[in-house]
Amino acid sequence: MAGGLPALSRLPGRVFLLALAQALQRQARREWAGNPLHRWMLARPRPEGLAASPRNPRPVNPEAGRRILDGRFVFGGATLETGTRGDPWDRPSPTRRFAAVLHRFDWMPDLLATGEAGAAEGLRLTLDWSRVFGRWNGFSWGPEVLERRTFNLACAATTLCARASDAEIALITLDLARQARHLLDINDGPVRAAERAVAATLAGTVLSGEAGEKLIDRGLVGLERALAVTVQPDGGHASRSARAALELLLDLQALDEALVQRGIAAPDEMMRAMDRLTGAVRFFTLADGCLPDLQGGEAGSRQYVAAARASEEQTQRAPVARNGYQRLEARSLQILADCAPPAEGAWSVGACAQPLAIEVLAAGRRLIVACAWSPEANGPQALRLADASSTVGVGDAACGEPLRGFRANALGPRLIDAYDAVAAQRHETAEALWLEMSHEGWVPRFGLRHERRLFLDLAADELRGEDRLTPVSEATGDPEARRFVPFMVRFHVHPDVRASLARDGKSVLLRAEGDETGWWLRNDAQEVAVETSVYFQEGLPKRTHQIVLRGAARLDAGARVRWKLAAAEAWPPPH
Repeated sequence: MAGGLPALSRLPGRVFLLALAQALQRQARREWAGNPLHRWMLARPRPEGLAASPRNPRPVNPEAGRRILDGRFVFGGATLETGTRGDPWDRPSPTRRFAAVLHRFDWMPDLLATGEAGAAEGLRLTLDWSRVFGRWNGFSWGPEVLERRTFNLACAATTLCARASDAEIALITLDLARQARHLLDINDGPVRAAERAVAATLAGTVLSGEAGEKLIDRGLVGLERALAVTVQPDGGHASRSARAALELLLDLQALDEALVQRGIAAPDEMMRAMDRLTGAVRFFTLADGCLPDLQGGEAGSRQYVAAARASEEQTQRAPVARNGYQRLEARSLQILADCAPPAEGAWSVGACAQPLAIEVLAAGRRLIVACAWSPEANGPQALRLADASSTVGVGDAACGEPLRGFRANALGPRLIDAYDAVAAQRHETAEALWLEMSHEGWVPRFGLRHERRLFLDLAADELRGEDRLTPVSEATGDPEARRFVPFMVRFHVHPDVRASLARDGKSVLLRAEGDETGWWLRNDAQEVAVETSVYFQEGLPKRTHQIVLRGAARLDAGARVRWKLAAAEAWPPPH
């Protein structure tokens, strides 16, 4: 993947030096950002008024907007009560995540969806924010917070200014111009460079005169350069997150419409990126209309995903492979498998070390999932590791882990020591689909290769799997080679599915809400258990369960577990 130095994942000393350099650069940028000369430069040239009226294609929630009108700000499971026409800026936020959402203006579309009252309140809150935070602040002007606020304010500017005085319009447009210019001055590497360029360019389309034209010119140049790195040839995002691909597509759709309003042709690289991302989002949209829960992305809602596909030709068939993932589909079953290493370097801040993880849907309902950790999740970084997905874990080891401490503060929680050797081969006939995958993430510590085989019987509408741990070299008489290590094959279950262990102590019945029959998961593991797990929706954890198949692998001989998933009506209950 672009955007990182692969050697850094193997040389911790290099990571520390990079973190130190990044911390020093960031401190220098902070000092410059607060400099009066820099603030003076950001204010020139001054905007002359408003031009385009961009539209954010994301769905809105008017009920959330009405709560804000009543003085109740509810973000990420936390609530701030200000009372009607209260000031959320002059009091501490309940959590850092709440503060980020508040300062990103993510609530603005919901508030404006309530009509005239919402627009008036949005104008008041925007002017109050400018009064308190309009100069510069390390948190509220931080790269990602600033990026989303610039985007949201650009989309809301015309509606807000329709109710503003001339002096208030001048203040809002100047604030927008200053934030967009500061956004373009940020040089934090390739990650989110495309998103920053989109937001700044979108602000330029809103502003008339020289101020807007310069922002558009600078923004489009940076956008072309960033998209070439961010969007892969097959349309996948460089982070390998399906949610990141969806969000970038939505941003680009808003910018494309705004450029049309200004009579400006979108760059060829932007149009190619939109076409590729559209294909990727089509691939990642599963049978329930949502996204996979893999590599730092949540499923999202059906309406949210559909918003990006509103103008798509729906008759087009989704591809079977994209961005290192494979899709297998039968009449009722749909499987998505992660067949590639996680993103590297700077792109890995939201990546997960969960090799060969799978998700399974049955009759359009999610059965087997991952924990759905994402950068927005209110959960520990440990949920980025193998045990938090439906794959194999060996002992208490990890095949990649996020940075911590000073290095994480400087570089973000990148993955280090992650596996990079993954192989996958797909086969198809008229009767079946099968996928053979392997990775060597357990080789450095245990000398074992994980091989996963998935066989989807199209006629029987059932999935058969085999997980094998294979020694990579023959034993040499070393007593250590005869040592046994425990391993687990985990299947995390969606919160809407109940998992019940049968009387034989082996088989597990999976039954979704409203499903009278369900699906049997049978296996030949040494031990089977149903244990608690967690699943994230909108960044908040929900209690669920996981099926854990346990065994022990001898280092010189390996081990295997076979399992099968089929409709309960096809099999009698086990005894």
